[in-house]
Amino acid sequence: MENKNPLSPHLQIYRWHISSLVSIAHRITGIINFVALIFICIWVFLLFSGETNYNLIDHFLKSIFGKFIILGLIWSFSFQILSEIRHLILDMGYGFEPKMTKISGLLVIFGSFFLTVTIFMVGKNLF
Repeated sequence: MENKNPLSPHLQIYRWHISSLVSIAHRITGIINFVALIFICIWVFLLFSGETNYNLIDHFLKSIFGKFIILGLIWSFSFQILSEIRHLILDMGYGFEPKMTKISGLLVIFGSFFLTVTIFMVGKNLF
């Protein structure tokens, strides 16, 4: 008789946790940050290549879409940094209790938004 039960948890029975969300978001922000670093290198190259390119980039970054991109990248880097700190603590063997993983996951999520707002306010000389 063949066993029809799945060998591992699947989407119908798996219950999501904060750690799942942080892990998936960590992977996505890692890819976003990799692509962002490529564009930052291109941006720096264009800045050194003349005033026309500088004005074009400056105009883009001052647009609403450019500000949205900048704010999104600030959040992405902030999330990645806090998530890496969380992973470092987990790699040292601390924080594996269910309550602690939930707290550290929430700290990463809310901390990334707080850090984004703080960096934005410092950049605008509001702080």
